[in-house]
Amino acid sequence: MDKQLEREEYWLQRGVTGRRARNEGRRRALMDLRKARAERQKEARGDMMIGLASSGLSGKRVVEVKDLAKSFGDRTLLKGFSTRILRGDRVAIVGPNGAGKTTLVKLLLGDLPPDSGSVQLGANLDMAYIDQSRIALKPDMLLRDVLTPLGGDQVMVRGKPRHVNAYAKDFLFTESQIRQPVKSLSGGERNRLLLARALATPANLLVLDEPTNDLDMDTLDLLEDVLADYEGTLLLVSHDRDFIDRLATSTIALNGRGDAAETPGGWQDFLSQNPDFFRAEGPRSEPTRTPPPKSRPPKAVKLSYKDQRRLQELDALLVNLPATIVDLEARLGAPNLYSAAPSLFADLTRDLERTRAELTAAEEEWLIRQMDQETLEKGD
Repeated sequence: MDKQLEREEYWLQRGVTGRRARNEGRRRALMDLRKARAERQKEARGDMMIGLASSGLSGKRVVEVKDLAKSFGDRTLLKGFSTRILRGDRVAIVGPNGAGKTTLVKLLLGDLPPDSGSVQLGANLDMAYIDQSRIALKPDMLLRDVLTPLGGDQVMVRGKPRHVNAYAKDFLFTESQIRQPVKSLSGGERNRLLLARALATPANLLVLDEPTNDLDMDTLDLLEDVLADYEGTLLLVSHDRDFIDRLATSTIALNGRGDAAETPGGWQDFLSQNPDFFRAEGPRSEPTRTPPPKSRPPKAVKLSYKDQRRLQELDALLVNLPATIVDLEARLGAPNLYSAAPSLFADLTRDLERTRAELTAAEEEWLIRQMDQETLEKGD
């Protein structure tokens, strides 16, 4: 199931035809597969008490913006934009890289002054912010100290105390990792740690800037479940279209030329109502049509012997590398290793980072080769 799900996720995210109407059946099958896997993972984890802590209700009006404009030098990111965000809204902010998504968030929160226009924040706002740069984590802090900044071994979740080890386990951290410093964690694990800390912070306004970066599927499903039950207001910056479609009640899009548009619903709702919003300005020329060749060489019906051998090697790596990672994590989790043998700790940390990178590269190559094999078998 895991391998099939990986192939289908790869097809959905990267396949050129992944969002055509004729592939909707395959997309629905993928959603069913994800649901089945989520149920299996839930059974494995058992009942969890994870949830977003709420600090109480904010005012009905969270943010009101009128005729907002912002430029940097000669580049205009925003002009004449107005919106109103009410309590309980889940607003997605989308657009290409550099379009000004994070800038808009800072304008909405009052952290950045506009060139013109006004921003009014509502009353009783308690905010939790997850920045995509992860700058809030200090490399030498232990994971447990990040989750318990005031000391002790308890984390308050929805007003109830939980032991830090049990709470960290909800976010798929092992007991050995809880005693490790942040610098020993991978990028995805650091993102997961920030999520764990933010979700335990009482807040009625949650701001997530690219929260799905580097998240594995288990954590992504977990995050979606938690956010689905969140009673506060959510501002979400993301490139993950499926994630937006599942959560957003409205979508604000920026095209990088100063234009902003807002529609109810998620990503697909926005595109259906604004199909030309992201299209570059200027007349579009018709593509040059190249006549097909008179004859074509016969298509291969399967991978070459060399490619098949490589696929077998990758299958072995996908079994052995995770075991190596578990072993290294266990060695790094030995009590007092960080203080008693810093050079050994540094060596093991480097080995762990290298092995994780090898696993990521092997997974990506395996997915690509599996897609190639399926394409050849189907004659596409």
